[in-house]
Amino acid sequence: MKAVGVTRDGDEPELLDIERPEPDSGEALVRTLRVGVDGTDHEVIAGAHGGYPEGEDYMVLGHEAVGVVEDPNGTGLDEGQVVVPTVRRKPDGETNEYFRRGEPDMAPEGEYVERGIVGGHGYMAEYFTSPADFLVPIPDSLAEYGLFVEPISITEKANEHAFGTREPFEWRPESACVLGNGSLGLLTLWMLDQEFDRTYCVGRRDRPDPTIDIIEEIGGTYVDSRETPVDELPEAEESMDYIYEATGFAPHCLQTVHALAPNGVGALLGIPEPWDFEIDGGSLHNELVLHNKCLVGTVNSHIVHFEYAVDTLASMPEWLLDEVITTVATPDDVAPAFEDGDDQIKAVVEFDSL
Repeated sequence: MKAVGVTRDGDEPELLDIERPEPDSGEALVRTLRVGVDGTDHEVIAGAHGGYPEGEDYMVLGHEAVGVVEDPNGTGLDEGQVVVPTVRRKPDGETNEYFRRGEPDMAPEGEYVERGIVGGHGYMAEYFTSPADFLVPIPDSLAEYGLFVEPISITEKANEHAFGTREPFEWRPESACVLGNGSLGLLTLWMLDQEFDRTYCVGRRDRPDPTIDIIEEIGGTYVDSRETPVDELPEAEESMDYIYEATGFAPHCLQTVHALAPNGVGALLGIPEPWDFEIDGGSLHNELVLHNKCLVGTVNSHIVHFEYAVDTLASMPEWLLDEVITTVATPDDVAPAFEDGDDQIKAVVEFDSL
C-alpha cells in the first residue's frame, strides 16, 4: 500500500510501498481519509525531534488523521464509522503507571511511543490499525475536517490545565493572547475569542497576509512581534490574563511572565532548541510571586480532550476551517504539503474521501 514517510538515509518525505497492516486482537483496521501536516512533522523529517521505530529504517509520518473503520475486527466499532486516532501509546510489551491510570499524556519523555513522531509509525498511509480504545468516533459530517481534532485536543488540554490553576480563587479574565499565527494558533484564537472579551495574536508576517486576514475576521487584533516584543504588550496593547505560547521561540517563555496581568496564566506548548541568553532572574521571580502569576507546560492530549475537541470542531465555522486549509496534496505528489511559503497555513495529504 502507499504510505508517506522518511528514511534514515533521506532528508525529505517520500512515497513508500509497504505492506498493508493486519489488525491484532482488540484492534480495528482503518482506511485513511486525510492526514494533516504540522511543525512537528517538519522537525521529525529534519531529525530535530522524535525517532524511528526500533529496528526500522523508515518511519511513516503523520499524527493528525481521520479515517473510516474498514474492519471492526470484533472491537465493537461499526464498519464505515468515521474515527480519529489518538497519538500516544505505551512501548511494545511494556506499561507504566501513567498508562495504567489512563493518563498517558502525562507520561514523561522516554515512557511512551508517539505514532508518526517517536518510536511508532504514523497514519500517513492508506490503512492503519489501532486499538479501539484509542479511536474517537466523530460524526460523518465532520469527516472532511476530522484531521483538526488532534490539534484542537492539544488546546483543550492546555486550556484545561492553565485555567485549572486559577480555580482556587475568583478569576475574572478579559484578555487573551496567542503567540503564533500558524494553524494551531488560529484555531486556538477562535476558541479563546468565544470566551474572552479581547483577543490578540502575535506573529511575524507582513501585510497582506492570509493569517492576518483570518485573525481579524475572527475578531482578534494582530500584533507584529518585530515591532512589539511580547514583553512590551502591556505598554502597546494591554496586560494579558491568559497567554497561549505556540511558537517554540525560547525567549517567549520569559517574556510571557512580563506580559501577563496580575493573577494571569501562561500555557507553554512550543518546544525550542537549546538556547543560552541572559535574564534578570530576580525580577522574573518577583513578578511570579508578588503578582500571583503562573506558567504551565503542556504536551500531548488524551481521549477526553479529543472528545472535547470533537464538540469544539462541530461548533467552528466552515469558513475558518476552509481558509486554514491551504494545500490538499496526494500521496503520489506529496511535496506541496511539505513546502514552506507565505501562503501556506495548513497542508493536508488526502488518501480517500468518505
